Amino acid sequence: MTDEVLTDGGAIGAAPNGGPAPEPGTASDAGSGAASGHHRAGGLALAVGALGVVFGDIGTSPLYALQTVFSIDGGAVQPTPDDVYGVVSLMFWAVTVVVSAKYVGVVMRADNEGEGGVMALVALARRLLGERRARAVVLLGVLGASLFYGDTLITPAISVLSAVEGLEVSAPGLADVVVPIAAVILAGVFFVQRWGTGRVGALFGPVMILWFGVLAVTGVGGIARHPSVVKGLSPTYAISFVVSHPSVAFVAVGAVVLVITGAEALYADMGHFGRPPIVRAWFFAVFPALTLNYLGQAALMLEDPSARTNPFFLLLPHWARLPMVFLATAATVIASQAVISGAFSVTRQAMRLGFLPPLTVHQTSKVEGGQVYLPAVNGFLFVGVLTLMVSFGSSAHLATAYGVAVTGALLIDTVLLLVVARALWHWRTWQLVLAGVVFGGVEFAFFSGNIVKVVSGGWLPLLIAVCVFTVMTTWQSGRRIVSANRNRQEGPLRDFVEQLHADAIPRVPGTAVFLHPTKETTPLALRANVGFNGVLHDRVVVVSVASANVPIVPPADRLQVDDLGYTDDGVFHLTLRYGFSEGPDVPRGLAEACATGTLEIDIDPDTASYFLSRAALRVTADPGMARWRKLLFVSLARNAANPTAFFGLPVDRTVVMGTHIDV
Repeated sequence: MTDEVLTDGGAIGAAPNGGPAPEPGTASDAGSGAASGHHRAGGLALAVGALGVVFGDIGTSPLYALQTVFSIDGGAVQPTPDDVYGVVSLMFWAVTVVVSAKYVGVVMRADNEGEGGVMALVALARRLLGERRARAVVLLGVLGASLFYGDTLITPAISVLSAVEGLEVSAPGLADVVVPIAAVILAGVFFVQRWGTGRVGALFGPVMILWFGVLAVTGVGGIARHPSVVKGLSPTYAISFVVSHPSVAFVAVGAVVLVITGAEALYADMGHFGRPPIVRAWFFAVFPALTLNYLGQAALMLEDPSARTNPFFLLLPHWARLPMVFLATAATVIASQAVISGAFSVTRQAMRLGFLPPLTVHQTSKVEGGQVYLPAVNGFLFVGVLTLMVSFGSSAHLATAYGVAVTGALLIDTVLLLVVARALWHWRTWQLVLAGVVFGGVEFAFFSGNIVKVVSGGWLPLLIAVCVFTVMTTWQSGRRIVSANRNRQEGPLRDFVEQLHADAIPRVPGTAVFLHPTKETTPLALRANVGFNGVLHDRVVVVSVASANVPIVPPADRLQVDDLGYTDDGVFHLTLRYGFSEGPDVPRGLAEACATGTLEIDIDPDTASYFLSRAALRVTADPGMARWRKLLFVSLARNAANPTAFFGLPVDRTVVMGTHIDV
């Protein structure tokens, strides 16, 4: 079987020696000189924006977390003082240990040029340990990213459904319209993604300020009716609950985990706003509001055990319940935003690391490098979320599928954190053991409590994770095979130039621009042109595009010229560097370089011809991958982003030359 795909500029085999793949048509630029790429637009504005994007998921957990704990297994956990205090204590210390201590306190210090998420830990591990030593760690990170995608599909569905289901409390006759209303709301959520995270955060931020304010106020009202509930903050109640009712506690932790859903998304969204605004928003607004509301709900159940059916809405006076439905719906819309934005970040990092094919990436901010929009990912998530919502029909049913992916991802993050802490921060053995026992112990308990959900719905996120893991590892393996085969066909560029001089190839007027991700090997289109036509243009320019982690690269720093050993043969290699807020327009970049005098070669970009390679991928019986995986790889490569449009090349002067590459 053969299938043709454009390969120049990052579609397949873009990086030499199987190294990390950049975004479509770019070469990695490690020397950008920018550690994080964040140009701060004001701490308060970013903190408000972070409230509107980062904390939606974990911030809406009060809608369903406590209710789920007291409804699982037909009421295994009872609204008695011992159980209520024990559950509240478990919730508070789960959030404290996993979110405050682990993610906000430690993990968010491990960023990959400002980006967060499990793939950032993978990139750090691979950079610190080397490709071979980090192989197992990298595969573990890919599994963590796959589990995160499973979480990403469930979170919007369960969050929006749980809010709209508040209609059943205030107006039971509207129960039949819950799913249609939720579907319309979610359609709007995915539609506004094209506006960019910054604009969405500015729109959602004030709503979340109101949301967390209401959480705190209603929580204080509940605590005032039963002040002794604050005793639940003591860890002794959690310990006593587990020791005295081990079987009940085991069931409970499967639902208590709902209070920490969103922790991984919080880390994955770090690239959108940076660490300081997220830390400030968490400790000064989100964490206090969540704690007060959970205590308020617990106090209500101590006063009225029947309130366990929906303690969040029943904590409110009757007149306020319908308005709260609207506010909660808005908040859960924002909860969806947290994981969607995180999925964009994780996907882009996976592309850069060579685990996903290049997809179209829209930079949505001229200030924050992490604010991106990926239309293909957005569409995939929308279809998946809508399918889950219609299939399960209620947040209670979705809750049975929740938890397995979340806790698995948390555990993997802890393992990767320990690897990075040892190699990057040089933690001592006792520090690693302490972190492993505290963080890993809590998360393993949650994971164990959720394993029992696999049969009743937990298989769903695991199935999603298996599919994503298969795609990512298939792309990486196939890309490595194609890179090796392609590199053998390309050969070293300098050797090719030497051969041109030895063979005295005839020259024809004009300029030929060959896009290629590296100057180490020869563009296949250049080899094909010389081999087929037997001539060479007067000026041959091999262009590589490098991405820098700064918003804009000054014109004086954009161009790097290499004469490839000869100053008078008209064959050059150029590197064009672009910041994340700039579109890599190659003709414009060449024209700018000529106009400013930084490029002394006589080039007219408006008359030059541009050359790309088209590889016909042939699925063979050669070892390396199973045939079905090779077919999957070819399918993925066929749908990779087209570099012609990405680089702004003129269609009428772009020549595509073909060759065969075996898979």
